[in-house]
Amino acid sequence: MDASPGGVAFQLAQRGPDGLRWLLKRNCALTPRQCLWASLLACAAALSVAAAFWAMGARLVLPFAVLESTAVALAFLWYARHATDRETLVLDGQRLVVEWEQAGAVRRRELSRHWLRVEDAGHGAGLVELRAGTARVHVGRYARPEQRRQLARELRWALATAPAAPTG
Repeated sequence: MDASPGGVAFQLAQRGPDGLRWLLKRNCALTPRQCLWASLLACAAALSVAAAFWAMGARLVLPFAVLESTAVALAFLWYARHATDRETLVLDGQRLVVEWEQAGAVRRRELSRHWLRVEDAGHGAGLVELRAGTARVHVGRYARPEQRRQLARELRWALATAPAAPTG
């Protein structure tokens, strides 16, 4: 926990060389590599048992095992593609940079800190809305509702108190 000069403690933000940084990511038990190995082991086990039944004369077991293994492999593939999904927010002197990574694709938005407003959507249960002029960005997809409220508080406090870097 990083204590700020005004007594407000950051629970989600970290100070870095580029400013304050918030990293919100999925809570995944397996890395994509571990997911691959788990999928291979599950499919190998199912197909081994099915092959044994095939050898004993139960011919319909193997096609169903192949179908099951295909479904398991597809589920693990989806899980692995989204295991590294994240949102990163960086507040530097003049702007808030929001970056999303979803299924390997990265999107980035820069919002001027001078026009930025932070709003809770829907009693703290919805996403945090960031507005700068006509631009709107929703963040907090990978945070629990109480973390979203904390994120909104930290962003508001940081915008109000962090000094802006001089221009030029």
